[in-house]
Amino acid sequence: MADKWYCETADEVLSRLGSSAEGISEIEARTRLERDGPNEIALGKGISPLRTFLAQFKNVMVVILIIAAGISVSLGIINNSAEEWLDAGVITVIVLLNAILGFVQEYRAEKTIEALKSMAAPKANVVRDGKMAQVESRDLVIGDVIVLAAGDKVPADGRLIEAMNLKVNEASLTGESVPVLKGESCVAEDSTIFDRTNMIHAGTIVEYGRGRAVVTSTGMSTAIGRIAKLVEERDDETPLQKKLARLGKQLGVMVLGTCIFIFAIGLLQNIAVDKMLLTSISLAVAAIPEGLPAVVTVSLALGLQRMAKRNAVVRHLPAVEALGSATVICTDKTGTLTKGEMNIREIEVGKRIEVTGEGFIPLGEFIHEGSALDPSLEPRLDKLLLAGALCNDARLEQEEGQWKVRGDPTEGTLLVTARKAGKDIEMLNKEWPRIYEVPFDSSRKRMITVHEHEGKRFAYLKGATEAVLAICTQRMGEDGIGPLDDRERSSMLAQTEDMAQRALRVLAIGYRELDANVELSENSLERDFIFLGLVGMLDAPRREALEAVAKCKRAGIRVIMITGDHELTARAIATELGIAEEGAEVIGGKELETIDLDQLALRLKKVSVFARVAPEHKMKIVEALQRNNEIVAMTGDGVNDAPALNKADIGISMGITGTDVAKESSEIILIDDNFASIVNAVEEGRGIYANIRKFVAFLLACNAGEVTVMFLAMLVFADPLILPFLLPIQILWVNLVTDGFPALALGLERTSPDVMDQPPLDPKAPPVSRAMVFGIIAIALAMTFSVLVAFQLEYMRSINILGLSNADAIEHGRTVAFCTLVMAQLFYALSARSADKTLWRLGPFSNRKLVLAILVSLGLQLFVVYTPGINGIFGNVALDPQAWLVILPLGALAMVLSEAWKAVRSRRSNKNRTAGEGI
Repeated sequence: MADKWYCETADEVLSRLGSSAEGISEIEARTRLERDGPNEIALGKGISPLRTFLAQFKNVMVVILIIAAGISVSLGIINNSAEEWLDAGVITVIVLLNAILGFVQEYRAEKTIEALKSMAAPKANVVRDGKMAQVESRDLVIGDVIVLAAGDKVPADGRLIEAMNLKVNEASLTGESVPVLKGESCVAEDSTIFDRTNMIHAGTIVEYGRGRAVVTSTGMSTAIGRIAKLVEERDDETPLQKKLARLGKQLGVMVLGTCIFIFAIGLLQNIAVDKMLLTSISLAVAAIPEGLPAVVTVSLALGLQRMAKRNAVVRHLPAVEALGSATVICTDKTGTLTKGEMNIREIEVGKRIEVTGEGFIPLGEFIHEGSALDPSLEPRLDKLLLAGALCNDARLEQEEGQWKVRGDPTEGTLLVTARKAGKDIEMLNKEWPRIYEVPFDSSRKRMITVHEHEGKRFAYLKGATEAVLAICTQRMGEDGIGPLDDRERSSMLAQTEDMAQRALRVLAIGYRELDANVELSENSLERDFIFLGLVGMLDAPRREALEAVAKCKRAGIRVIMITGDHELTARAIATELGIAEEGAEVIGGKELETIDLDQLALRLKKVSVFARVAPEHKMKIVEALQRNNEIVAMTGDGVNDAPALNKADIGISMGITGTDVAKESSEIILIDDNFASIVNAVEEGRGIYANIRKFVAFLLACNAGEVTVMFLAMLVFADPLILPFLLPIQILWVNLVTDGFPALALGLERTSPDVMDQPPLDPKAPPVSRAMVFGIIAIALAMTFSVLVAFQLEYMRSINILGLSNADAIEHGRTVAFCTLVMAQLFYALSARSADKTLWRLGPFSNRKLVLAILVSLGLQLFVVYTPGINGIFGNVALDPQAWLVILPLGALAMVLSEAWKAVRSRRSNKNRTAGEGI
């Protein structure tokens, strides 16, 4: 019975649940507990660490390396050769390192559910057998009658059967910034969770009043429990993971095909099987960029350190790239785009006054119709601010040097505004002590307090406009105090409607001086008040959010507001921030209930504001956007955001106001809760992704050069002694050491200043673009030419000039080829910093980390060439200085060609631009 308890009377609900106002018996409670289970969030099955670790070996490139290691071991056994064993050992170490680096599986769903579980109240006050009792929250059952008071955490979902001025803060569940006034009356059957004012929900907080409710749902059946079920569904891989996985599969297929082809050619040429196996292993190792996963991981890790300095903490490394690719940011309103606190925006005291400024605002600096406040309005404004501060149950307290509101936010904003105007709230309470009050209730919709001051008594009044006007007979105007006629009453009601249409929450305020003989009672006080004016308040947008939204637009990122607040409020804030145009369409929660995903995906191309949204709705919106091939970033701070944070490509939670649930469900946490920090994170993410593309292109060009060298060497050189042209251990050294350090340094290249003026990366774009492929092929061919020519020149010099044997000449030639390949890649690293800017424009030494990386790699290369014993392991011989006269110029060839091509393209681009300007 997933029943609509909210549209039934309290007696009907109690009857259907087999309960009464006296609660159920202890015996019945135990029976129901055994039947329904404890009132707690059930944890899902844990993820096996072993299974996660083994999953790292499913990658196609890793499988090929494992096969290569196995073949090397077999050859080592057959030939009784230490060299093959060494190759197998090095390959195995590489595979294990990649597996360990890949072992970053987070137990995010489990942590999220644990955080949800911690939201349950540890104790609950219940009525059983007609007596009050305190029980463990987990022991609550359906049908229990719970007793609620201010400060309580609601332990389960329930239907109210009694409510006295009960206000519940449901912001963490619904996103509502204002506590909801609850009552026991029935509501419409088609009402949403936001309008079910007779229902309470587990995990929310009672801020004011008291009440009783009968429990209707416990554990996983509560609103929080349903969220937990949604959060358990883990999200997909991020774009970078998908692209690299696709690239790995493509490389794997190419490697296998090439190895089989080469092996077959070798056999047709009657080359020994073990030679061909060793050659195939070398080719496989050459084709696979073993250092790529490690370089990507380290580059992302260093990038997130930079992001942390800009107030964005990344919990999952791939989210850095994903954020840089984001095309849509879905953001909650409360506390994210807004400050999460009510602020008075307008005061109406016969004339409209705007309230501006963050700090101390003298009365004369309140803005009236675009100019300084008319002095004639100051007495009325001062009286209104005094009334709002005194007829108030909220408090202002200092906490860690900042003022905090304790109590109802609506009342708190009256105190804040009075303090901004220079009133000392603590001193006011001492000089104007309260001696009587008529508390606010939902039927009267007003509150009255009585104060003594300098021997006189004053009553102050606030509440809904119609409720306040009902007991006012006079008004304070320009000409002092005068009668309040019907025309002025109608005018105030029209002003109230106008302010409400602009999403302002409106309070009316009045006062009266009491005669000494007036009885302090509700009936005696509710008459003859003087109407002072209206105040309109709003959860104000963050100033930085306005700039951040504008930056997002320039960067081609669409901002969508998803909030639990009313449509008017949502539209007003969205318009003010530039998210939507004036009068833009807003989709509400009721419509989201019925609309299908295809229709929603179509509507989402135009609609940017959603209001009265439940957690399931947010999931639906994110899924519809993803159907449109959008990369979705979702921001939020409440429990209600957790499922959508988990479903989105990038979940961004708030570090200060964010719940544990939201943080555990997100990839990125904003330390300062500032929407503007998202823009900084996007900028860093784009820069990081651009750098990743640079070093991916660099590594693939280097690996393509190695494969081409190995392939053509077999076709060009007929001598079987030459095969394999480069040894597997030499290729591994190049890929991991001499490639790895420069690639890592390329990942630290400074972000281009214009990165936020470019559109996001196309989500469908392949990991390697067509232009990159052409560049990779060109550089690979240049490197191949350099290496093969270097080998041939050194081989001929060794035979003809040095007088070495054929075998020794091949060793010399192989060492020179090895060094030429290394130098070609180190030189090319300097050019790989930019696809369009020449090294001269960038500055040869502007990336000092890259220069250092090249020097380190060069030093290590000289170490394995000239260190006795070590050079033998790598199949090298010590070279004389003359050999470097061949190595250095040929090694620089690829870089020279790359720089020349960039210079030509730049010149063409400048000519076209000049021609365009001339036209």
